Amino acid sequence: MAGVHVPLVGMHHAYVVTERIEGIQNMPNVRDHDASIYLRLQGDALSVGGYESNPIFWEEVSEKFAFGLFDLDWDVFMQHIEGAINRVPVLEKTGIKSTVCGPESFTADHKPLMGEAPEVRGFFLGCGFNSAGMMLGGGCGRELAHWIIHGRPEKDMYGYDIRRFHCSLTNNNRWIRERSHESYAKNYSVVFPHDEPLAGRNVRKDPLHEELLRQGCVFQERHGWERPGWFSPRGAAPVLDYDYYGAYGQERHRDYTYNRLLGDEYTFDFPPHHDIIKTECLTCRNALALFDMSYFGKFYLVGPEATKAANWLFTADVSKAPGSTVYTCMLNKRGGVESDLTVSRISPGAPASPLAPTFEGDGYYLAIGGAVAQHNWSHITTVLQDMKLQCKLLDCSEELGMMSIQGPLSRVVLQEVLDTDLSNEAFPFSTHKLVMAAGCTVRAMRLSFVGELGWELHVPRADCVKVYQAVMQAGARHGIANAGYRAIDSLSIEKGYRHWHADLRPDDTPLEAGLAFTCKLKSSIPFLGREAVEAQKAKGIFRRLVCFTTEEKVPMFGLEAVWRDGEVVGHIRRADFGFTIDKTIAYGYIRDPRAVGRGQGTCVGTEGCG
Repeated sequence: MAGVHVPLVGMHHAYVVTERIEGIQNMPNVRDHDASIYLRLQGDALSVGGYESNPIFWEEVSEKFAFGLFDLDWDVFMQHIEGAINRVPVLEKTGIKSTVCGPESFTADHKPLMGEAPEVRGFFLGCGFNSAGMMLGGGCGRELAHWIIHGRPEKDMYGYDIRRFHCSLTNNNRWIRERSHESYAKNYSVVFPHDEPLAGRNVRKDPLHEELLRQGCVFQERHGWERPGWFSPRGAAPVLDYDYYGAYGQERHRDYTYNRLLGDEYTFDFPPHHDIIKTECLTCRNALALFDMSYFGKFYLVGPEATKAANWLFTADVSKAPGSTVYTCMLNKRGGVESDLTVSRISPGAPASPLAPTFEGDGYYLAIGGAVAQHNWSHITTVLQDMKLQCKLLDCSEELGMMSIQGPLSRVVLQEVLDTDLSNEAFPFSTHKLVMAAGCTVRAMRLSFVGELGWELHVPRADCVKVYQAVMQAGARHGIANAGYRAIDSLSIEKGYRHWHADLRPDDTPLEAGLAFTCKLKSSIPFLGREAVEAQKAKGIFRRLVCFTTEEKVPMFGLEAVWRDGEVVGHIRRADFGFTIDKTIAYGYIRDPRAVGRGQGTCVGTEGCG
């Protein structure tokens, strides 16, 4: 109707109600995760339902259909009856009073779809509730109303925000069906920290995918991309690319390397690959490692009024001379962090290429975490539309690869590959240049997300393998190794670098997150959210992100409560193991419970985060 892609599918979903059961009145509601069923008291009877491994898609939808039901398919539903009898044996001798089987909408990650559609301003979604609408409707309805009236919800709703899905996925019907099927079937499964989906894989591959696969890369899926997780010394562990729905749990998909490695990590202890990730981390700290970060979002903001837009969008002063690269945030009008990213001032390119597009006026190159690229794109385009400026946003995420070479020996190795002086004087931190590498033009940036000397190489897709091989060949005698995002998570938390939507969310401000240095408050340049940040600074900060370590060698995962003097003062947002210090490290926000007149320590300037 409005040109909006809504990534949900309809499935047949059912429950049955038993005849009267003597003495059932005081039975609690039960959810049996092993059998994927629930048993809910309904008067003196039980209603029985669940999530089967082979649900039925609603294939043919009539325009005349409204509030109708389907006939129950007992061949599909019997697995719930068998599970219920195993849990409550009296059901074997109890009749069925009624059945209910109707259409229900399900999504790829079993979470609702909410918020403003990326395609159409003012078109809001509140759907895809995955048979949990009664449970979620009240709170989600309140947040959606606030969203429509004020432009954003009162609480952090990114987990339900439609912008969590990239536009290439929301109109990919096969991906939606396969992933929704798997999410449905795994609804009652235990959620392990390092679980990965098996359905809908290999949708987006970066140019180094096959090269890294041969070297034992165990991939993670983020935003449709296959990104390196860690590297197995046992060799290749490909993710199968198959038609998932109708095949969940079949024998032919159980016994293959990737599935076995994933199954090994179904634990809440340190994973069996803990020491392999340790080796990747310590190689980076002591020598050097190469990280394939090609899944990052890579945008250009260009045009005659690009600087005016950049000054308003970004908290830091990014309008420096071409060649500068700045770490910055983007905020909402309440001062909450919508993104953290790097912004590089560039000169107009001629001829046009993914590294140097042709444009008039000013230009900025934006590098953004790949899992939140769509969220960033939507935020920027919305602001640009409201400002009505002469500039545009270009997406070159698919056309460019990105390699990060980090470690104390990175300068020694890259000096053999790049045709430029890499000394501190010639190539200082937070700068970038177009240089040659292995006969190819690349954009080299001196940056780090792991706290070591290093450079990022932004490379045209067709040249990525050639440049990668040149770096690995030059680094071979210096002990270079491939490393993945599991290592990045560990290395970055050791250095206190932030992750958006873990340490940083739209209801956290830069002052609370320890990122006041990214805000150009000493200048007179206005930026989105500045008034809220200044108000919070004037009134005082009663909530801060702090670092914790544990003396006991135990894993942590986030959401653990933080206690002080017998009182909960906050909770952990993100945690990982730091191999350099041999301790678990955690970051969480804490408040001062003794704060007077501040809503018991609720932070000033961000509603609903106390």
